[in-house]
Amino acid sequence: MERLVLVHGSVVGAAATWRAQLPLGESFELLVVERPGFPPGPPVERVDFEPDSELVAGLLRPGDHLVGHSYGAVISLLAAALRPDAPASLTVIEPPATRVALNVPAVAEFAAGAEELWEHGPRDDPEAFLRTFLTAVGSSLSPPSPLPPELEQGARMLVGERPPSEAEIPLDVLAKAPFPKLVVSGAHHAALDAICDALERALAAERIVLPGLGHTVQRHPDFNAALTDFVTRASAKT
Repeated sequence: MERLVLVHGSVVGAAATWRAQLPLGESFELLVVERPGFPPGPPVERVDFEPDSELVAGLLRPGDHLVGHSYGAVISLLAAALRPDAPASLTVIEPPATRVALNVPAVAEFAAGAEELWEHGPRDDPEAFLRTFLTAVGSSLSPPSPLPPELEQGARMLVGERPPSEAEIPLDVLAKAPFPKLVVSGAHHAALDAICDALERALAAERIVLPGLGHTVQRHPDFNAALTDFVTRASAKT
């Protein structure tokens, strides 16, 4: 059975991120990666895409289909570059990898806003920090106040997160890698769309746009079918 390796992004853990993908377990083996620092695990001092990409790369088996959302998509791009011989395919959903498209004004503005938030945002108030962040990425999440314990932990991890604007994506390595790539966005955020457009061009990737659910594109009713189609065609090429 083909295996999907699912990598979650910021704030919420694997269970919340990939709930809509659980039905895919009827057709695929699912490895839902729990990144360090997120519930149900204990918090960590620092969330960093670099060691997390090494963690994911170490979990990959030849023939896996790697799927990442948001910060987890940045991690997945880096992990795939570390193990270009392993994946049968790579799917990234709205990675905030701003360095691939800083020539686009909307992306440059988005990156500058992120740097401002992490440098001067309300770091001593995780809830306020989280709400500012959610607005910036176009998330549809509207958390209650006070935050429930799991979300408060996620907010604290966000405050201690290494900004994805610092990630250098090795586009040349990924472009040469033989596995097919798919880039997915939700047509709700100019900067994220521009990043996805840049990845499409640089990686000769397939591209789909599923509007209507903001940054949580994986919850779109057509996402699972689109992913299944892509993975099935990628497997036929190996």
